[in-house]
Amino acid sequence: MKIDRKSIQTPLTDASVRMLRTGNHVLISGVLYTARDAAHRRMTDSLLRGEGLPVPLRGQILFYAGPAPAPPGRASGAIGPTTAGRMDAFTIPLLAEGLKGMIGKGPRSEAVRGAIRDHGAVYFAAVGGIAALLARCVLTSRIAAYPDLGPEAVHRIEVVDLPVIVANDCYGADLYEEGVAANRPAFP
Repeated sequence: MKIDRKSIQTPLTDASVRMLRTGNHVLISGVLYTARDAAHRRMTDSLLRGEGLPVPLRGQILFYAGPAPAPPGRASGAIGPTTAGRMDAFTIPLLAEGLKGMIGKGPRSEAVRGAIRDHGAVYFAAVGGIAALLARCVLTSRIAAYPDLGPEAVHRIEVVDLPVIVANDCYGADLYEEGVAANRPAFP
């Protein structure tokens, strides 16, 4: 079976988000920012206090990951997705600030799926367990905010052809729900 892959470049535009549909295989190139739980909490707390964000999120993608230290000759160590649902409590304010994409693993809450639709954004799923392979897509990596968080600091990474799948598109479709429905046993 031939897989139809779409290639996109960051920052994302409304047009690039609208061309993506749930189930599409996508190769992302450009700048991404990594952020996990503690960084998300700090960013949303900053917004609640009326302060700005430490990194520009308009049109950007947040990768829910904490890269491992880089081995010699590499820009990054292993970099794999963490469970996206842990970021759900912090996601909606970031979408309101112009965040256009997120990369993680696992389903999103109904509220976040609605906000993805309302803000014209997209949620990508990355395969867990292949963090060492994903690290090969990273060209550069540097800490961009919250260095005191160590590996969970916000990193600015530049990637080429990072493979992901559209899990939630801007039209409200959900790959996880579709997968369950398509594979539900046919019992009376």
